[in-house]
Amino acid sequence: MSGNEINRRDFLKVMGWSGAGVALAGCDMPTTVTLEEGKEKVTSYVLPEEYVIPGVGVYYASTCQQCPAGCGIHGRVREGRFLKVEGNPDAPLNHGKVCQMGQAGVQGHYNPDRITKPLIRKGGALVEASWDEAMDLIKQNVGAESTLKGERFAWVTGTVSGHQAVLLQSHLDAMGSTNHFAHEIVNNAVSQAVNREMLGEAQPAYRIDEARLIVSFGADLLGASQSPVHFTTQYAKFREAPRGVLVQVESKMTLTGANADLWLAVRPGTEGVLALGLANALLVKHKRDAADLPADVRDVIAKYDHDTVQRITGVAGDRIVKVAAWLNSQSPSLVLAGGSAEGQAHGYDTAAAVMLLNIILGNIGRTIVSSGDLPFAQMEAKSGNTAGLLALADTLDKGGLDAVFVYNTNPVYTAPSHLNLAEKLSAVPFKVVFAQFPDETAMRADVVLPIHSPYEDWGTHVAGYYGNQISIQQPLMEPLNPTTRGFGDLLLGMLKMRGVAGYADFEDYYGYIRQAVAALPAEMKADAGSEDKYWQQVLQRGLIPVQRKPRSLTAKAIAVSLPDYAQDSEYPYHLVPSPRLGMWDGRYANIPWLQEAPDQISKVVWDSWAEMHPLTAQKLGVMEGDVIKITSDQGAIEAAVYIYKGIHPDAIAVPLGQGHEKEFSRYAKDRGVNPLKILSPVREAKTGELALYGTRVKLAKAGRNEALVKLGGTDQQMGRKLVATVTADVFRRTEGGQDVA
Repeated sequence: MSGNEINRRDFLKVMGWSGAGVALAGCDMPTTVTLEEGKEKVTSYVLPEEYVIPGVGVYYASTCQQCPAGCGIHGRVREGRFLKVEGNPDAPLNHGKVCQMGQAGVQGHYNPDRITKPLIRKGGALVEASWDEAMDLIKQNVGAESTLKGERFAWVTGTVSGHQAVLLQSHLDAMGSTNHFAHEIVNNAVSQAVNREMLGEAQPAYRIDEARLIVSFGADLLGASQSPVHFTTQYAKFREAPRGVLVQVESKMTLTGANADLWLAVRPGTEGVLALGLANALLVKHKRDAADLPADVRDVIAKYDHDTVQRITGVAGDRIVKVAAWLNSQSPSLVLAGGSAEGQAHGYDTAAAVMLLNIILGNIGRTIVSSGDLPFAQMEAKSGNTAGLLALADTLDKGGLDAVFVYNTNPVYTAPSHLNLAEKLSAVPFKVVFAQFPDETAMRADVVLPIHSPYEDWGTHVAGYYGNQISIQQPLMEPLNPTTRGFGDLLLGMLKMRGVAGYADFEDYYGYIRQAVAALPAEMKADAGSEDKYWQQVLQRGLIPVQRKPRSLTAKAIAVSLPDYAQDSEYPYHLVPSPRLGMWDGRYANIPWLQEAPDQISKVVWDSWAEMHPLTAQKLGVMEGDVIKITSDQGAIEAAVYIYKGIHPDAIAVPLGQGHEKEFSRYAKDRGVNPLKILSPVREAKTGELALYGTRVKLAKAGRNEALVKLGGTDQQMGRKLVATVTADVFRRTEGGQDVA
């Protein structure tokens, strides 16, 4: 490269094609590649092309960034303005579908509360500054001439992948640091750890479409999950004839639970006991072969007989018998763990007990298959979790950081009060936040860099789940605000600031990605004819197909240890902080469309509420709309009661998303409460994850009533049977399917 010679192997690393990709590349790659070879003229999307007809929309392929799933999208653009999102039919992850968060992204793009100019802290307050001022501050603190280096520096991000992950890791390497704290509230980190031990692969593919029976322990496949649109498209096939049967086991009804044929309200924290009880029934009553199970595993299963499981879980015995019979007769099946099942102090053993059912039923290799290995390891998703948040807090508690860079996460909002994260961050001498909005974390930074919206920026992404392609993110229009910059461009600037070899000649992130695509192995571009033609194909399709290296899963059964259920006289109820499709973890409380979108269960809008079983409401003497005080050992919140039967009497559920500080948005300020703040300091024993569902609370009336604003009138039929229902077994018999019994 001009003025910056670099060998072939280092070049591949810079371009993100190192690791297995080096071997895949063969000998077709030149030892040096100049930027001149990839140079081209870039025309503004605001300037209409000759083929654009006024009033007629043009669609550009890109990648949705509303959640970590990374669905393929088509953005509708008319006269240079981005107007609408639809799913990309060519994307194997979502097959042309997109969720309500993806549809609402346009409101984030045009949001009036976006940060449009750099902010720097002067005299204790954040004030607008020029880019030169902001970058000079960064250069002074973390540039090549600064004294800061090593483990005193850290990145804090959400899930990151693709070339953003490549550049971010390069920056960490340049700083001499290994501190990358990736944080997501909605995650499957516990299941990943279990899968890694029992299957040999952290993220296998769940073939929902191949199953005839699904038993889900808290996994909200259709709602707040790792890839809700992907799971929903597979679920639609699962429901086609012969219609699959869904059983949902959880303490609070999720969107998936609302679609289940059988919903079992299990006592919070006892999901693993029910899983072992089903395993016991399969081995004892249905004589499933247990010869391959280790003796210690068989001994554990033997402890959970019918009566014991019924006593601990609160699930009726006949229901346990029915589900066990379905598991025995319906093949192939699929048993999943997630949500409340993973979010206990013993979440690992619970998820392992659930995976044990898959091993007994022979589902490994049928409905749970290997995702394979991505040949370009540098680009794999760095998935966020809550252990990253706790590790950050622990590091800050020891005074171990002098500079922190934050991107695509808001840990001050999501951190429980007991972590004192805002106070700990304030003690860090230098904090930089890359942000679109003035959220709780950004407002505590020393420098805030305004970044493009996802519809104005370039990027590449690899899905953490079902990632058999590299997804392309391209701008759908010119930036609304000329003073914002792309995250990739800023990463490149940080690398140049550190004098890292291999990046000096890239003028911008577009040029870097363009050159990276040009550097792909020749066999991946064989049908294109030319580099320019291949680049156009990539932009049109919105993705680069990647052949993952196949591998085989193991099926290692392990013995688990689950505690008996314990009553707590002081804190008798279990707090269920509920993520939901739309608000997600609170990052979209500033989008009015999603505030206005009714909750899928309660139909409440624009507020927080506390979901409560009728028996609990009767015991407390409250009616719908009465405000209650929910108190843990870490504090208290107040919310109006929503009464319905889709929750266990021992549980109280408060949805995530509200309770933001006023700076975040005019649409989110002074609205609702944040249940994460009162979580107890309970960690999952084996993974170190925050036990989101491990907090016990007590309830008391607050002495006032606040009417809940809901879409529609009532969810009760008033005894008139307005809606007819039919059981799954009757449906199969009358509609020509197979009987479930």
